[in-house]
Amino acid sequence: MDLQYKMELNDGIARITLAGSLDATNAAAFQEELKKLIGEKITKIVFMASELKYIASAGLRVMIFAKQRIGAEVQVYLIGAQEAVLDVVKMSGLDTFMTIQNEFAG
Repeated sequence: MDLQYKMELNDGIARITLAGSLDATNAAAFQEELKKLIGEKITKIVFMASELKYIASAGLRVMIFAKQRIGAEVQVYLIGAQEAVLDVVKMSGLDTFMTIQNEFAG
């Protein structure tokens, strides 16, 4: 399954809606899209993940990249993730690095 995504930037919040699978076959291209956010005045990166079915370690690296390259002070959110995605995030320890919510509460 391919990755579909949509990025919106509004008032310092980058809202990225994800669907499908984020894995080694598409992580590099997605990371290139995230690079467009470097230099923007972003305070929050919000990954809307209710339609994300699968995430591999390559996808996790893209989320780490987002935090490291876009800004250390940027808050990262994972919203509405399915259990399979949450399990991978928690097993990797990334749940300590991002705020996980069912609905974005800002």
